[in-house]
Amino acid sequence: MTLSPARVAATGVRRLTRTLYGYAFLDDFVLLYPVYALLFADTGMSLWQISSLFALWSITGVVLEVPSGAWADAVSRRRLLWIGPLLTAAGFALWVAVPSYGAFAVGFILWGAGGALGSGALEALVYDELDRLGAADRYARTMGRARAARLLGTVASIGLAGPVFAQGGYAAVGAASFLACVLTAVTATRFPEHRLRADDTAGDTWATTLRTGLAEVRGDRSVRGALLLVPAVAAVWGALDEYTPLLVRDIGVAEATVPYLIMLIWAGVTLGSLLAGPAERLGTGGLAVLLAGAALALAVGAASRSLAGIALVSLAFAAFQLAEVLADVRLQHRIDESRRATLTSVANLGTELATVATFGVYALLGTDLPHGTVFAVLAVPYLVTALASARARAATARR
Repeated sequence: MTLSPARVAATGVRRLTRTLYGYAFLDDFVLLYPVYALLFADTGMSLWQISSLFALWSITGVVLEVPSGAWADAVSRRRLLWIGPLLTAAGFALWVAVPSYGAFAVGFILWGAGGALGSGALEALVYDELDRLGAADRYARTMGRARAARLLGTVASIGLAGPVFAQGGYAAVGAASFLACVLTAVTATRFPEHRLRADDTAGDTWATTLRTGLAEVRGDRSVRGALLLVPAVAAVWGALDEYTPLLVRDIGVAEATVPYLIMLIWAGVTLGSLLAGPAERLGTGGLAVLLAGAALALAVGAASRSLAGIALVSLAFAAFQLAEVLADVRLQHRIDESRRATLTSVANLGTELATVATFGVYALLGTDLPHGTVFAVLAVPYLVTALASARARAATARR
């Protein structure tokens, strides 16, 4: 029995998406997430030492983000996707086996390196495999569902961390996190990869790939605009997420109620991920309206200091998550296969740097202003992005 090309393509898409969703879920199914700061403190680390560990983690990601993306374009992307979780697993094992400042530092370096290896490589592999199967139009829906799977992994890990920790302490949650990373690596080996490299790029090193990728950004306005849109959409709300517990607590609810309202916010984010497929039809004008509406919902909701306001913040975060997926889709549609991971990593680097800058702005504003006011002020960049997108659409129409 000979299968038709359409049947073969459908089978290939199912294999790819099932592997992706399993990978995404397991990659964020880390029971150490809600307790690793406690581990550091219980080991005797000072606040300064804990903060320095977080900084080391961020710096590792920033330094390795773009080189790892260029490397993914020069070698097998699938290989990097299974190496990365193994590096993270080794870091977690160090934390539990020899808890000390040095072990925590090395663990964060390994975790940062593991995350950098997957950043850019995953998006590039998924897009190119879908394109090979004639299903590139499903990229938005697929990546939206993958982000939802990540959120489910995070929620599940938070829910299980408590009882596992109660039974076995840090050793138990560490072992569970190690196992999840190993399973993530095993799942990554199931990714299909049929990338065909052109003869003139087959011998390129990662440095050459990086140079040619950056040259493409400089020479193509549409690529440059799509690349800049990613951090413009992703950075601010990604930073604000870290402060949502403080925002929720400021409305006057009991401490025990805070986690439930945080779950409400993340339910909105999950919904935004799942709407990515249908929303791909939004053009530049539609994206501008989406960002402007989300900015207004964020500002009004945060400033109101009420339960209804938290619901508006959840709605705003859903829209931002949706816009982030759509921004990634636009970038993938505009870049060449041979430099896809490189330029995706450049966009991710921009997001990380802008996120760090947002943390700094929040710290400055939050010294004298309540959290709700700071959230409202930081909605302004989205209005600016919406206006810039609308002007770009008008300029394109005139041309």
